[in-house]
Amino acid sequence: MFYLLEVEDYIRVEPKHFGLPTQEAVEKQLNESYVGHVNKEFGHIISVVSVDSVTDGIIIPGDGAAFYRARFRILVWKAELGELVYGTINEITNFGAFMQIGPAQGMIHISQTMEDYVSLSKTGTLSGKASKRSLAKGDECMARIVAVSFKSGEPKIGLTMRQPGLGKIEWIKEDKKKRDAAAKALAKKAEKSEKKGGKK
Repeated sequence: MFYLLEVEDYIRVEPKHFGLPTQEAVEKQLNESYVGHVNKEFGHIISVVSVDSVTDGIIIPGDGAAFYRARFRILVWKAELGELVYGTINEITNFGAFMQIGPAQGMIHISQTMEDYVSLSKTGTLSGKASKRSLAKGDECMARIVAVSFKSGEPKIGLTMRQPGLGKIEWIKEDKKKRDAAAKALAKKAEKSEKKGGKK
């Protein structure tokens, strides 16, 4: 999920930025120090939206940089348990698929790709035995985040597509057509029995 966060922090501005106006120097340093990084508290830091205030700088003896207390806003993306995510399959393996979701990548174990017995086919797709459905690189899908782990650097994100309304976009559309057809048939049947009941 994307968030706009207001942060207050001490920023260590390197000497290479000293020729710039203070606000600009702080903004450049924030972009270098924050953007593209991931941490447990914020998630993936996408961009520095604005620098709202900067205090006078201080220099610490023995350190060539200057330190400024700044208040700024950042755009972040953080994986949340239970969140529905839209993404594109960017890798298929014999144990599952990897899906690009925003700035991160999530893993769908082979057992979580569909309600079927799934195996890796010779064409490099994951195929369902009974449904004949297949999942390939480039497919657009809806999934749910079921696990997030920050044990080593980049968070590991576990996904599932084995719930109603999830899976490859084509599957979701097919399932909706089937449900709509079944609902129409049921409504027709109910209408018929209502007419029969009225004739008596």
